[in-house]
Amino acid sequence: MKLLTHLFDNNRNWSAGARMADPEYFENLSRQQSPKYLWIGCADSRVPANQILGLAPGEVFVHRNIANIVTHSDFNCLSVIEYAVRYLQVEHIIVCGHYGCGGVQAAMQNNRLGLIDNWLRHIRDVRQKHEDVLYRIEDEDVVLAKLCEFNVIEQVYNVCHTTIVQDAWDRGQSLAVHGWIYSLADGLLNDLNASVAGPNELSTIYRMTVDKPV
Repeated sequence: MKLLTHLFDNNRNWSAGARMADPEYFENLSRQQSPKYLWIGCADSRVPANQILGLAPGEVFVHRNIANIVTHSDFNCLSVIEYAVRYLQVEHIIVCGHYGCGGVQAAMQNNRLGLIDNWLRHIRDVRQKHEDVLYRIEDEDVVLAKLCEFNVIEQVYNVCHTTIVQDAWDRGQSLAVHGWIYSLADGLLNDLNASVAGPNELSTIYRMTVDKPV
């Protein structure tokens, strides 16, 4: 029995529409991908990179996981970064979180959730690192929003400290890492002013973004 037939119908309609708009669309797309951007975002189904950026398939390389985390032990994420930087020669790595992130919200609580607790530990470390700031905020929604921002900034910091990015800068490769956050409420991206284009900028940008007033 064939299941999910409506999704195959959607696919055929999409393919026909794309070919109607541009008869050579798939022929051109199949030749190669040459994106300028690597997007590291949350796996949340409401945060699709291409649509948010207004870019077509082939224009942005994407890696997504729960709460857009980058760690030195995640070889899946590191492999994506290496392929994007060394072989695709992307010029920009965008770490994008989103307000109201369920992973960040779960990390604010002390409930036992199962296997995911091991992943959320990375965000809980971020929360603990900035608890002096977060403790002064009374509104829980504001705390969540601020922790979402802090999490993005920490992941920018982690991306910049990978050997992949450090080696690229040593080679003189043009590469910048950016920290953005997306609002589900209005569909707009917000720049957290955490863009780093070289190792000499890293500590300054980190202090400016983390220490700014709430």
